[in-house]
Amino acid sequence: MIQYMDGILNFNKATGMTSHDVVASIRRLLKQKRVGHASTLDPAASGVLPICVGQGTRVAEYLSDSGKTYRAEIVFGVETDTYDSEGVVVRTGSVAGITLAQIEQALERFTGQQMQLPPRYSAIKLQGKPAYKLARIGEDISLAPRPITIYRLEVIDWLPPRLTLSIECSKGTYIRSLAHDAGEHLGCGAHLAALVRTRSGPFSLAESITLEQLADAVAAGNDQQVAGFLYPLDIALQSYPALRLDDASVERVLHGNAFRYDEHTRANLARVYDTDGHFLAIAAWDEQRSLWQPKKVLL
Repeated sequence: MIQYMDGILNFNKATGMTSHDVVASIRRLLKQKRVGHASTLDPAASGVLPICVGQGTRVAEYLSDSGKTYRAEIVFGVETDTYDSEGVVVRTGSVAGITLAQIEQALERFTGQQMQLPPRYSAIKLQGKPAYKLARIGEDISLAPRPITIYRLEVIDWLPPRLTLSIECSKGTYIRSLAHDAGEHLGCGAHLAALVRTRSGPFSLAESITLEQLADAVAAGNDQQVAGFLYPLDIALQSYPALRLDDASVERVLHGNAFRYDEHTRANLARVYDTDGHFLAIAAWDEQRSLWQPKKVLL
């Protein structure tokens, strides 16, 4: 097995696994200590979960900030306390009079920038503890609404009482809350029955790998295949401009010193490369000094 590995895995998480379970499994398989996930997926959800390995953990925050797409199945007429199928049913309602046109009209209300109230059963920390742990012991908890953006809601299928949706949204969006809120709006209640993340930032489900595929490559001692599963670090920063530096500026970057770059860009962050195209650092624009300041040196 390769002793040191740096990069990002486009991982397809199976249902039933927590994001922490995935990280622990990959640590054992790759014999790497520095492994982390970019964003999370509920155990009941499946799909794309970017896993950062080695130096990849240093760019995880930029992957977490990226947009996501999902395929969701929402069941109307049944509301649960967790807003998903694993919770306790707290209300039922009739869906007999609900039409596809009514649903599409309701979905328009949830498109765009908005404030969303997260589920009580979520991993958001309150007093240092996850909200779901406090909710399970019956504590009265109050979560604050959070700003999110839902860019697209597209109906794939409506077979009452089950609605299948394609969703494109910003980070921090709770699809469980969307399902619950849609049920409230239509007056019949609803919960999220199934969820698949089909894209996270630059990573798509079609190009993802499973734990079994990674385990098979490791068991076969196929270092080349394992390395081939890893994406380079700079894939997390493709939305930022690339700065290619001469040797003198590269030396400044490697020592953490600010540098000038002749070509003008209005971006606040940039990818920094040497003349051979090696990814060196992430730099932030210093407006006061009109200089680029290395934020993270990755060599």
